Amino acid sequence: MIEDLDKAMVKLRDAMAGIQVRTAGFKKEHDELARKVADYKVDLEDVAPYIAASR
Repeated sequence: MIEDLDKAMVKLRDAMAGIQVRTAGFKKEHDELARKVADYKVDLEDVAPYIAASR
């Protein structure tokens, strides 16, 4: 699951490469999303051992 999140973020980064983010106004939203996803990923990594142990 965490690996899939990494893949999705790479795809987002690649997709954003072709967009004029500053002129289109996406920079702020992109940065905020990337920060929140990074926080979420850290949380998932922290609880992963507990999830694996419960299966």
